[in-house]
Amino acid sequence: MSRMPHRLRWLALLLLLPGLAALAGDAPVLRVAYAGSMGVLMDHDLGPAVAKAQHASYQGIGQGSYALARLLVGRQLQADVFVAITPGPIEVLQQAGRVDHAVPVASTRMVVVYSPRSRYAADFAAAAQGKRPWYEVLREPGLRFGRTDPAVDPQGANALLTLQLASRYYHQPDLLRQVASDVQNPRQIFAETSLMSRLEAGQIDAAIGYASAAFSHRLPTIDLPAEIDLAQPAMQASWYAQAGFILANGKKIEAQPLVFYAAVPTDAKQPALGRAFVQFMQSAQGQAMLHERGYDAPHGGAL
Repeated sequence: MSRMPHRLRWLALLLLLPGLAALAGDAPVLRVAYAGSMGVLMDHDLGPAVAKAQHASYQGIGQGSYALARLLVGRQLQADVFVAITPGPIEVLQQAGRVDHAVPVASTRMVVVYSPRSRYAADFAAAAQGKRPWYEVLREPGLRFGRTDPAVDPQGANALLTLQLASRYYHQPDLLRQVASDVQNPRQIFAETSLMSRLEAGQIDAAIGYASAAFSHRLPTIDLPAEIDLAQPAMQASWYAQAGFILANGKKIEAQPLVFYAAVPTDAKQPALGRAFVQFMQSAQGQAMLHERGYDAPHGGAL
């Protein structure tokens, strides 16, 4: 008699398991494809918050914005939300009929990011205080400079555009070549999702990247003048437009506003969840999360 309750408990558990599995399987999955620099914000803040509020599970996919856009257009990737930086990747999807419109949700600016583990950390700290030019430190022999692939990631393209503008602004005609060497330099190019982690670990000494990404990873930075940081829409035509280069495939890269745009693709499997995610990013609570991770307020209109 004493063994019967134990068996009954196991039987009851076995009978419950299919029901529990069904309940778990019924939870919708929110899939968000985002610019790789947003990983900390998306996977630690926004994604879990929206998933909890909507009684869903969350999956985040972070890569370079152009790479994600091409995967979405080629139907090699499915997402309920696409969050990209600069208008270019959104326009790729619009031209393919995969996105109707996108709204601005945040912005950022370009900065010099350096590793606190770097043997040049003291030199960068001096540059941050205005005691020496930051570009002189980047030209130090043996310095390990990192960036992302300009062919697939706007951040990599913007790093080169920033160096071009700095060359004009500081009258340093060879600055781009001295720091980056070639547009496609495999020794310097890393995946966007790993760039800040490599700086944290001291595997590279410095990069030119987004202030928001550096802030999220608590990495030290050097602010750049407005003429260089690509953050001022009013300077787009008069100054930023002077920078540009051509990739090996013939594509011309030009400066675009450093604004993050969010869109719900036309083939989203969970369009209601996608719209809820975008609305949350625009809400006061979502904007507070963005601000806490170092993102600036959005500017400009919808695409």
